[in-house]
Amino acid sequence: MKKISAFAVFAAAVLIIFSSCGKEEKTLKSDAISFEEIVLNENGYYNGSDGSGGFTSGNAKFKNSYNTEWESWSGFAVSNHTDTITPNYNNQYSSIVGSGAGSSQKYAVLYSFTADTIEFVTPAKITNIAITNSTYAYHTLKNGNEIAKKFGGETGNDPDYFHLYISVVDDKGTELAFDDPIPLADYTYSDNSQDYIVKEWIYYNLSAAGTIKYLIFRFDSSDKSAWGINTPTYVCIDNLVSEWEE
Repeated sequence: MKKISAFAVFAAAVLIIFSSCGKEEKTLKSDAISFEEIVLNENGYYNGSDGSGGFTSGNAKFKNSYNTEWESWSGFAVSNHTDTITPNYNNQYSSIVGSGAGSSQKYAVLYSFTADTIEFVTPAKITNIAITNSTYAYHTLKNGNEIAKKFGGETGNDPDYFHLYISVVDDKGTELAFDDPIPLADYTYSDNSQDYIVKEWIYYNLSAAGTIKYLIFRFDSSDKSAWGINTPTYVCIDNLVSEWEE
């Protein structure tokens, strides 16, 4: 798998289009996905319980899977939940911010076992994606629960981390991985006062990957068992902006 440079955080992508004699000038198209158009159920979320296997928003397809026997889901859901207090699985559809990015009403929630993918209908450069923790993950990281540990341990000195890794498949079918993960919690500092758990929307520019067909999301955590990651593998996503030429 090839590597590409680290994320440019809080950066705006500038695309300069050159036209040359004898060539048709291309038009720059853009798409901003905010999930506001997605219809939610009476409980304020959509998780694929209709058996559709996912949903499309703007230029992207988001997959999910619903188990009717267990009434459980994985992949991408959309929610308008605002509960930043309830710390357990019953509150799995809330962002720790209590809203979408920029105080919007709706946002996506990713719950992943191994890897989950966003597919772009038209391959594009990703100039923005907003990411934050879910309320469930945030409080588990902060306090622990019956399965997962409190980050830092009892002394606060345990060098714990919770990371989201993003890789892409470009328009030629090559998988590329970013050098650095997105830290959702970082307790690896020698000075414990610098340890943190993300609790705001953070904006990332992924255009260094070039024109891509797929975004792939994977989690990693210092808290693992023989069955895998103990930390709840949830993250919230919003304001996904892509650009391409036609």
